[in-house]
Amino acid sequence: MLKRPKISVIGGGNVGSSCALWAASKELGDVVVLDIPQAEGMVKGKMLDLAQCSPIERFDCTITGTADYADIADSDVVVVTAGIPRKPGMSRDDLVETNVKIVKSVSQNIRQHAPESIVIVVSNPLDAMVYTAWKATGFPTHRIIGQAGCLDVARFKTFIAMETGFSVEDVNALLLGGHGDDMVPLPRYTNICGIPITQFISEQRLQELVDRAKVGGGEIVKLMGTSAYYAPASGVIQMVEAIVKDKKRILPCASYCQGEFGINGLFVGVPTLLGASGVEKVIQIDLDAQEKKLMDESAAHVQELVNLVQKLDPELK
Repeated sequence: MLKRPKISVIGGGNVGSSCALWAASKELGDVVVLDIPQAEGMVKGKMLDLAQCSPIERFDCTITGTADYADIADSDVVVVTAGIPRKPGMSRDDLVETNVKIVKSVSQNIRQHAPESIVIVVSNPLDAMVYTAWKATGFPTHRIIGQAGCLDVARFKTFIAMETGFSVEDVNALLLGGHGDDMVPLPRYTNICGIPITQFISEQRLQELVDRAKVGGGEIVKLMGTSAYYAPASGVIQMVEAIVKDKKRILPCASYCQGEFGINGLFVGVPTLLGASGVEKVIQIDLDAQEKKLMDESAAHVQELVNLVQKLDPELK
């Protein structure tokens, strides 16, 4: 009998429960959402509520809410959303001290209960938390990935579609580097159905859209008082689908670089070939002098965050 893939999500808040919704509705596999014991009733209730959508939305899968890490056993993919969310006035960097402890603990439990899984990290500050998960799990780098670029590109594409009036389905774009303010825009690789974006939007206006995408998360925090969740979860499930269906998609992910783009030993947003084994290849592309300068600056900031993680917890060196 064919076994469904198993997708576990650590953290049953807004992002985690939205991941479960997207994964179940797309019938990507059985879904487990885990939260701390104090929130066990909440997460069980949410997942029972979601399961009761299945007769209406017509999807078949087993959906489990739990506080017991034993329930994530045999997971194909584990998504880490655990951690405190941003509040108004906070930067992603402000979250390091608290979230490094949470992500370390979560990662150690993943190592114990789902040692063959592929781990996708969503917790902020993203680039530092991917590094933390890598060190705490001890997993090979092809099984540790950060979700940031899929979200950043989705925001950028959305703003382009809103500006031009064209379908988002015809907007192609690529962004590199760290999450948020550290992203590296690539207008040269941005087009609408193959037509260069500069035929539709001036360079100045395009830069304004890039700048809006950079602070896209902060804009939402200011509007509703907490972090975004629908789009981050959608970005995660785009990656999950590429893995469980072995789609060989090229997606912008925080992947481990070993010389690509002149970066060594860091998880940074790069074009990544995703398939059944996780990161199957980092795709190297040509950068002009300005793009390379921005990429170097982005990597330098990621290194600063990693240094802070190592200072906070020497075990993660």
